[in-house]
Amino acid sequence: MSILAVIIARAGSKGLKNKNMRLLEGKPLVAWTIEHALGSVKPDAVVLTSDGPDILQVGKAYGIHTYDRPQELAGDQVTIDAAVRHGVSAWEKEHPQKKCQYVAILYANVALRPENLTDRALTKLIETEADSVQTVYNVGKMHPLWMRKLSGVHGDVLTAYEPNEIFRRQDLPPVYMLNSGVLAVTRESLFDVDPAHPHQFLGENRKAIVTRPTDVIDIDDELDFMFAQSVLALNKKQSKA
Repeated sequence: MSILAVIIARAGSKGLKNKNMRLLEGKPLVAWTIEHALGSVKPDAVVLTSDGPDILQVGKAYGIHTYDRPQELAGDQVTIDAAVRHGVSAWEKEHPQKKCQYVAILYANVALRPENLTDRALTKLIETEADSVQTVYNVGKMHPLWMRKLSGVHGDVLTAYEPNEIFRRQDLPPVYMLNSGVLAVTRESLFDVDPAHPHQFLGENRKAIVTRPTDVIDIDDELDFMFAQSVLALNKKQSKA
Protein backbone atom coordinates (compact mmCIF):
# COMPACT_ATOMS: atom_id res chain seq x y z
CA MET A 1 0.00 0.00 0.00
CA SER A 2 1.26 3.49 -0.88
CA ILE A 3 1.06 6.95 0.64
CA LEU A 4 0.61 9.88 -1.74
CA ALA A 5 1.13 13.60 -1.30
CA VAL A 6 -1.31 15.20 -3.75
CA ILE A 7 -0.82 18.86 -4.62
CA ILE A 8 -3.83 20.62 -6.15
CA ALA A 9 -3.26 23.79 -8.15
CA ARG A 10 -5.83 25.54 -10.34
CA ALA A 11 -4.60 27.97 -12.98
CA GLY A 12 -7.38 30.47 -12.35
CA SER A 13 -7.75 32.67 -9.27
CA LYS A 14 -10.08 35.51 -8.38
CA GLY A 15 -8.33 36.96 -5.32
CA LEU A 16 -4.76 36.98 -6.66
CA LYS A 17 -4.27 36.50 -10.39
CA ASN A 18 -2.28 33.39 -11.32
CA LYS A 19 -1.36 33.04 -7.65
CA ASN A 20 0.15 29.56 -7.85
CA MET A 21 2.82 30.95 -10.20
CA ARG A 22 3.36 34.14 -8.21
CA LEU A 23 7.03 34.44 -7.31
CA LEU A 24 7.88 34.44 -3.62
CA GLU A 25 11.62 34.98 -3.08
CA GLY A 26 12.21 33.94 -6.66
CA LYS A 27 10.14 30.74 -6.61
CA PRO A 28 6.51 30.23 -7.72
CA LEU A 29 4.18 29.41 -4.86
CA VAL A 30 3.60 25.91 -6.19
CA ALA A 31 7.35 25.24 -5.92
CA TRP A 32 7.26 25.92 -2.17
CA THR A 33 4.63 23.22 -1.74
CA ILE A 34 6.46 20.79 -4.02
CA GLU A 35 9.66 21.23 -2.03
CA HIS A 36 7.77 20.69 1.22
CA ALA A 37 6.23 17.46 -0.14
CA LEU A 38 9.57 16.18 -1.43
CA GLY A 39 11.15 16.93 1.93
CA SER A 40 8.55 14.85 3.76
CA VAL A 41 9.44 11.28 4.71
CA LYS A 42 6.09 9.50 4.73
CA PRO A 43 4.85 9.94 1.13
CA ASP A 44 5.97 7.33 -1.38
CA ALA A 45 5.21 9.67 -4.28
CA VAL A 46 4.31 13.31 -4.90
CA VAL A 47 1.48 14.07 -7.33
CA LEU A 48 0.53 17.40 -8.88
CA THR A 49 -2.87 17.83 -10.54
CA SER A 50 -3.52 21.09 -12.37
CA ASP A 51 -5.14 22.65 -15.43
CA GLY A 52 -2.25 25.11 -15.82
CA PRO A 53 0.51 24.16 -18.29
CA ASP A 54 3.05 26.44 -16.58
CA ILE A 55 2.18 24.97 -13.17
CA LEU A 56 2.57 21.43 -14.51
CA GLN A 57 5.91 22.42 -16.03
CA VAL A 58 7.19 23.41 -12.60
CA GLY A 59 6.18 19.99 -11.30
CA LYS A 60 7.96 18.25 -14.17
CA ALA A 61 11.12 20.24 -13.43
CA TYR A 62 11.08 18.77 -9.92
CA GLY A 63 10.54 15.26 -11.28
CA ILE A 64 7.20 14.62 -9.57
CA HIS A 65 4.12 12.98 -11.10
CA THR A 66 2.09 15.58 -12.99
CA TYR A 67 -1.42 15.15 -14.36
CA ASP A 68 -3.34 17.57 -16.57
CA ARG A 69 -6.69 18.09 -14.91
CA PRO A 70 -9.70 17.87 -17.29
CA GLN A 71 -11.75 21.01 -17.87
CA GLU A 72 -14.71 19.70 -15.89
CA LEU A 73 -12.47 19.61 -12.81
CA ALA A 74 -10.85 23.00 -13.36
CA GLY A 75 -13.57 25.50 -12.41
CA ASP A 76 -13.86 27.36 -9.10
CA GLN A 77 -16.97 25.35 -8.24
CA VAL A 78 -15.12 22.03 -8.29
CA THR A 79 -14.67 20.51 -4.84
CA ILE A 80 -11.27 19.89 -3.30
CA ASP A 81 -11.88 16.19 -2.91
CA ALA A 82 -12.88 15.81 -6.57
CA ALA A 83 -9.57 17.35 -7.66
CA VAL A 84 -7.65 15.09 -5.29
CA ARG A 85 -9.48 11.99 -6.49
CA HIS A 86 -8.35 12.89 -10.01
CA GLY A 87 -4.74 12.95 -8.88
CA VAL A 88 -5.00 9.66 -7.00
CA SER A 89 -6.87 7.90 -9.82
CA ALA A 90 -4.37 9.11 -12.44
CA TRP A 91 -1.42 7.89 -10.36
CA GLU A 92 -3.06 4.51 -9.71
CA LYS A 93 -3.80 4.10 -13.42
CA GLU A 94 -0.14 4.78 -14.14
CA HIS A 95 0.90 2.33 -11.40
CA PRO A 96 -1.66 -0.53 -11.62
CA GLN A 97 0.52 -2.77 -9.46
CA LYS A 98 0.24 -0.33 -6.56
CA LYS A 99 -2.66 0.90 -4.45
CA CYS A 100 -2.92 4.14 -2.49
CA GLN A 101 -4.04 3.84 1.13
CA TYR A 102 -3.36 7.29 2.60
CA VAL A 103 -3.33 10.76 1.02
CA ALA A 104 -1.83 14.05 2.19
CA ILE A 105 -3.70 16.87 0.46
CA LEU A 106 -1.56 19.97 -0.09
CA TYR A 107 -2.80 23.29 -1.48
CA ALA A 108 -0.31 24.84 -3.90
CA ASN A 109 -1.00 28.37 -2.65
CA VAL A 110 0.17 27.60 0.90
CA ALA A 111 3.68 28.99 0.87
CA LEU A 112 4.79 28.28 4.42
CA ARG A 113 4.48 25.10 6.46
CA PRO A 114 6.63 23.54 9.19
CA GLU A 115 8.99 21.03 7.56
CA ASN A 116 7.52 18.03 9.37
CA LEU A 117 3.84 18.99 9.17
CA THR A 118 2.83 16.49 6.50
CA ASP A 119 4.70 13.69 8.24
CA ARG A 120 3.01 14.57 11.54
CA ALA A 121 -0.44 14.56 9.94
CA LEU A 122 0.10 11.25 8.19
CA THR A 123 1.58 9.66 11.31
CA LYS A 124 -1.44 10.70 13.38
CA LEU A 125 -3.80 9.47 10.64
CA ILE A 126 -2.18 6.05 10.60
CA GLU A 127 -1.48 5.59 14.31
CA THR A 128 -4.91 6.72 15.51
CA GLU A 129 -6.75 4.96 12.65
CA ALA A 130 -8.64 8.18 11.99
CA ASP A 131 -10.50 8.97 8.78
CA SER A 132 -8.86 12.38 8.44
CA VAL A 133 -6.43 14.76 10.13
CA GLN A 134 -6.48 18.54 9.62
CA THR A 135 -4.15 21.27 10.82
CA VAL A 136 -5.55 24.09 12.97
CA TYR A 137 -4.48 27.09 15.05
CA ASN A 138 -5.93 28.81 18.11
CA VAL A 139 -8.01 31.82 17.04
CA GLY A 140 -6.81 33.90 19.99
CA LYS A 141 -8.46 37.32 20.24
CA MET A 142 -10.51 36.66 17.06
CA HIS A 143 -12.71 34.48 19.25
CA PRO A 144 -16.42 34.09 18.40
CA LEU A 145 -17.33 35.03 21.99
CA TRP A 146 -15.82 38.47 21.35
CA MET A 147 -17.62 38.95 18.05
CA ARG A 148 -20.69 41.13 17.64
CA LYS A 149 -23.85 41.30 15.56
CA LEU A 150 -25.50 44.38 14.07
CA SER A 151 -29.28 44.56 14.02
CA GLY A 152 -32.12 47.08 14.25
CA VAL A 153 -33.80 49.28 11.66
CA HIS A 154 -30.59 51.06 10.72
CA GLY A 155 -28.33 48.04 11.18
CA ASP A 156 -26.31 49.74 13.91
CA VAL A 157 -27.51 48.07 17.12
CA LEU A 158 -24.52 46.24 18.58
CA THR A 159 -25.15 42.95 20.38
CA ALA A 160 -23.00 39.99 21.35
CA TYR A 161 -22.84 37.17 18.83
CA GLU A 162 -23.03 34.80 21.80
CA PRO A 163 -24.04 36.41 25.15
CA ASN A 164 -21.22 36.12 27.70
CA GLU A 165 -19.35 38.09 30.38
CA ILE A 166 -15.78 37.21 29.39
CA PHE A 167 -13.49 40.22 29.32
CA ARG A 168 -10.04 38.66 29.71
CA ARG A 169 -8.40 36.89 26.80
CA GLN A 170 -7.01 34.16 29.04
CA ASP A 171 -10.56 33.25 30.11
CA LEU A 172 -11.71 32.47 26.59
CA PRO A 173 -12.27 28.74 25.95
CA PRO A 174 -9.96 27.38 23.22
CA VAL A 175 -11.39 27.59 19.71
CA TYR A 176 -9.50 26.56 16.60
CA MET A 177 -9.49 27.58 12.95
CA LEU A 178 -8.55 25.35 10.01
CA ASN A 179 -5.40 26.70 8.34
CA SER A 180 -5.06 24.58 5.16
CA GLY A 181 -1.57 23.39 6.09
CA VAL A 182 -2.21 19.69 5.49
CA LEU A 183 -5.30 17.57 5.16
CA ALA A 184 -4.51 13.86 5.51
CA VAL A 185 -7.21 11.33 4.65
CA THR A 186 -7.60 7.64 4.03
CA ARG A 187 -8.29 6.59 0.46
CA GLU A 188 -11.48 4.96 1.65
CA SER A 189 -12.81 8.24 3.06
CA LEU A 190 -11.62 10.27 0.06
CA PHE A 191 -13.63 8.12 -2.34
CA ASP A 192 -16.75 8.08 -0.17
CA VAL A 193 -18.77 10.64 -2.11
CA ASP A 194 -22.16 12.02 -1.09
CA PRO A 195 -23.30 15.16 -2.99
CA ALA A 196 -25.67 16.00 -0.14
CA HIS A 197 -22.76 16.11 2.32
CA PRO A 198 -19.73 17.93 0.81
CA HIS A 199 -17.49 17.03 3.77
CA GLN A 200 -18.31 13.33 3.61
CA PHE A 201 -14.76 12.65 2.40
CA LEU A 202 -13.41 13.64 5.84
CA GLY A 203 -15.13 10.63 7.38
CA GLU A 204 -16.53 10.41 10.90
CA ASN A 205 -13.32 10.05 12.94
CA ARG A 206 -11.64 13.43 12.44
CA LYS A 207 -8.44 14.42 14.25
CA ALA A 208 -6.39 17.61 14.40
CA ILE A 209 -2.83 18.86 14.74
CA VAL A 210 -2.36 22.28 16.35
CA THR A 211 0.12 24.73 14.84
CA ARG A 212 1.08 28.28 15.74
CA PRO A 213 -0.85 31.07 13.95
CA THR A 214 2.09 32.00 11.68
CA ASP A 215 3.30 28.46 10.96
CA VAL A 216 1.06 28.14 7.91
CA ILE A 217 0.43 30.96 5.43
CA ASP A 218 -2.45 30.40 3.00
CA ILE A 219 -2.15 32.97 0.19
CA ASP A 220 -5.41 34.07 -1.43
CA ASP A 221 -4.88 37.80 -1.95
CA GLU A 222 -2.23 40.53 -2.02
CA LEU A 223 -2.35 41.06 1.73
CA ASP A 224 -1.72 37.36 2.36
CA PHE A 225 1.26 37.53 0.00
CA MET A 226 2.72 40.51 1.85
CA PHE A 227 2.15 38.70 5.15
CA ALA A 228 4.08 35.68 3.85
CA GLN A 229 6.97 37.94 2.86
CA SER A 230 6.99 39.50 6.33
CA VAL A 231 6.93 36.13 8.10
CA LEU A 232 9.80 34.86 5.95
CA ALA A 233 11.83 37.98 6.72
CA LEU A 234 11.11 37.63 10.44
CA ASN A 235 12.07 33.95 10.42
CA LYS A 236 15.39 34.77 8.76
CA LYS A 237 16.08 37.53 11.25
CA GLN A 238 15.33 35.24 14.21
CA SER A 239 17.50 32.44 12.81
CA LYS A 240 20.47 34.81 12.68
CA ALA A 241 19.90 36.14 16.19
